[in-house]
Amino acid sequence: MLSYRHAFHAGNHADVLKHFVLHQVLNYFKQKPKPFWYIDTHAGAGIYALDSGYATKNAEYTTGILPLLNAQHLPASLQNFVDLIQTFNPTFANIYPGSPAVAESTIRADDKMRLFELHPADFDLLNHHFASNKRQVKVEMQNGFVGLKAILPPPTRRAAVLIDPPYEDKQDYEKVVSVCQKALSIFKTGTYMVWYPLLQRNEPGDMVSALQALQLKNWLNVSLTVGAPSTDGFGMFGSGLFIINPPWTLPTILNEAMPALVKHLSQDESAHYLLDFNIK
Repeated sequence: MLSYRHAFHAGNHADVLKHFVLHQVLNYFKQKPKPFWYIDTHAGAGIYALDSGYATKNAEYTTGILPLLNAQHLPASLQNFVDLIQTFNPTFANIYPGSPAVAESTIRADDKMRLFELHPADFDLLNHHFASNKRQVKVEMQNGFVGLKAILPPPTRRAAVLIDPPYEDKQDYEKVVSVCQKALSIFKTGTYMVWYPLLQRNEPGDMVSALQALQLKNWLNVSLTVGAPSTDGFGMFGSGLFIINPPWTLPTILNEAMPALVKHLSQDESAHYLLDFNIK
């Protein structure tokens, strides 16, 4: 299915959680001098305008990144992420960087990026955004589930992988588990970040349970609920990330930062976060 356009949701609460965690993981990878790869299975357009086009339809960024840009006294890790977003917005909030742009702004000169996007229009935008950095970034118009398996393991034997399908097709939940299982059989030391929505459906929870059942040595699951589920049973009321082989420092960072995300992104008093992990 190729109807999904992430621009409708750019800068919302789910983006904030996803990209904040991505920023922390990449910063951890940078602590060692050996180069690494960043791999994005569903990269989208890369960068989004907030003051025109799709993003203005629901203006989800107004309850996502915008409150953080105006916040004070944030935890250091969260402030560093906000500072990164502000580099794209020197005057006012009109640009939101997607995961590829967050990654490019974080990685070092010797690190590499591999970006997959199947939607023709988003691929063209993605390819345009990174046209000046062909030495470091390779963009492919391909199903990321297929492309990921084809490039593992990376030559550096170090990689952070973001798996972020739209989940419009219910089979995506099963595909995520399958691709993670296959990826681990090829490259067991990679860090795999799986984003998922919180919905009034069984599939997200079943997927997380299936991922935990892969007999993982190290994993972390964090979720942010921004409000009560809607009475009609539809819509996303939060999101989460399940991470295989997470940085050992991540639980401390999240325990410091997540209360601030709850405070600034909450839509009602039911907002909260959950954090569970097993890191040996």
